[in-house]
Amino acid sequence: MSLSTALNSAMSGLSAAGRSTSVVSDNLANALTEGYYRRTLDLSSAGQTGGVKIGGVYRNVDPALQKSVRSAEANYAATTVTSDFYNGISDLVGTVNDPYSISQRFTDLESSLIEATSLPDSDARLNDFAMQAEELATSIKEAADGLSLLRNKAEDSIASLITGLEQNLNNLNDMNKKILAAEIQGLDTSGLEDQRDTLIDKINEVIPTQIYTRDNNQVALYTNAGIKLLDGGSIAEFTFNETGTITPYMTLDNGQLSGLEIDGRAIDTSINGKIGGGSLAAQFYVRDVAAVAAQEDLDTMASDLILRFQDPTVDPTLGATDAGIFTDNGGFFDSADELGISNRIKINSTIAMSGDAETWRLRDGMNAATQGNKGDTTLLNAFGDALEKSNTLDSPGLGTGNFTAYSVASNLMTSFTQQFTWSEQELTFSSSIYSDIRARELEQGVDTDSELQTLMMIETIYAANARMIQAIDEMMDELMRL
Repeated sequence: MSLSTALNSAMSGLSAAGRSTSVVSDNLANALTEGYYRRTLDLSSAGQTGGVKIGGVYRNVDPALQKSVRSAEANYAATTVTSDFYNGISDLVGTVNDPYSISQRFTDLESSLIEATSLPDSDARLNDFAMQAEELATSIKEAADGLSLLRNKAEDSIASLITGLEQNLNNLNDMNKKILAAEIQGLDTSGLEDQRDTLIDKINEVIPTQIYTRDNNQVALYTNAGIKLLDGGSIAEFTFNETGTITPYMTLDNGQLSGLEIDGRAIDTSINGKIGGGSLAAQFYVRDVAAVAAQEDLDTMASDLILRFQDPTVDPTLGATDAGIFTDNGGFFDSADELGISNRIKINSTIAMSGDAETWRLRDGMNAATQGNKGDTTLLNAFGDALEKSNTLDSPGLGTGNFTAYSVASNLMTSFTQQFTWSEQELTFSSSIYSDIRARELEQGVDTDSELQTLMMIETIYAANARMIQAIDEMMDELMRL
C-alpha cells in the first residue's frame, strides 16, 4: 500500500467517524421523541481504492412489527369508542346498589304504593306515591335524553374524524412530495419519513390501512378492503353530511342520517365493513346500531310502564283514550307510536306535585269527579296488581317472555351492565395486546447506553485515523528531507 492510498483510507475513516458521530448525536437527541426511529450509518469497504465507503442513513424499522402495532392500535381505538358508549349508557340507567338507578326507582315506587295502600286516607303517603312515580318517569326520560346526547356525540365524532382524515391524507401527499424532492437532491430523508409514518399512524387509527411502496420512496394507502385512500398524488374524496341534532326517529336505514361515500361510492360503515377495525367504523356502530338498540330497550320499558296504568280495566274512570298516571308528553299514549316514548314519558300533571297535586286521584281514580271513600284501597290494589302483572315482551335486549314491571327494569339494567362488562373486557384485551406490541417496538428504539458506547468506539476510531494521518505526514516529511 502506498502512502497516498493509506492517507486516503485514513481520511475516509475520519469522514466516516465524523458522519457516524452526527448520526449518534441525532439518536441521543431524539431518544424521547415520539415516532423517531433509530438511525444507523451504512458503511462498506471502498474496495480496491481502499478506505471506507459512506452510504446513506438507515432507519431501523421492522415493517412486520410496525404493521402489527398499527393493527393493534386501530383495534384499541375501536374498542375504546364502544366501551365509552356502553359505560355512558350503563351510568344513565344505573347499576346494582345505585340508589338512583331506574330499577331502584321501580322499587321505590312499589314501596310507596304499599305504604299508600296500607293507609289510603294519608295525604302524605299519596303524595309520596306521586313523587316516586314522577322520579321514575324523570329517570327514564333523563336516561333517554342522555342516550340522545351520546348518539349526537358519535355524529360529531364521525364528522371530526373525517375532517381530520382528509387533512392527514393531504399532509401525507405533501410529505410524499417533500421526500421525492429530497431524494432528487440527494439529501437524507429519514426525518421526513418519520413524519410520514406518524401521519400514517393517525390515518390507520381511524381507518386501518395497507401501505404500498412506490418508486422514488413514495407510499400509497388503501383500506384493508382495497379502497384507495392515497396513490400517486390522487387523494380519496370523502362525503358525509353531518346532522345537526339527531332524534330517535332518525336512522341510516330510513335515509334521515348520512352514510359515507368515498369517491362517490357508498361505503358499508358497519363495524366489520370495508372501513371496519378503527375508530370511524366504531363511531358509526355507536350511532347506527348500539344507540338504536338501547333506544328500543328504553322505549319498550317506558311503553310497558305507561300501558300498565293506562288500562281502563285497572282504573275504571279512564276512557279508551285517556292518559293514566304515566303519559306521552302529557297525553294519551298510542302503542303504535312507541319509538321515542322514553324521551316523552311524563307523569300526569293532574297528580304531579309540580302540577295540580290532586294525589287523591291515585286512590279514587284519575278522572274521578269528586273524592270518594278515603279508606277505599280498590284502585291502589289494582295499581299494585298492574305492577306485578306479567306482560309478554319480545325484545333482543330485554329478553322474550312474561315480565313484571320491575323485571323489565331489572333486565334493562342487567343488559346494559353486561354490554359494558363485555366491552370493558374487549378493551382490556386490546389494550394489553397493543401495549405488548408497542413495547416490543420501543425496544428497537434508541438505547442511550448503547449509543454512548458506540460514541466512545467512534472516538477511538477517529483518534486512530488521526494518528495514522499524523504518522503518514511524518513519513512524508522524512522523505522530503532525503
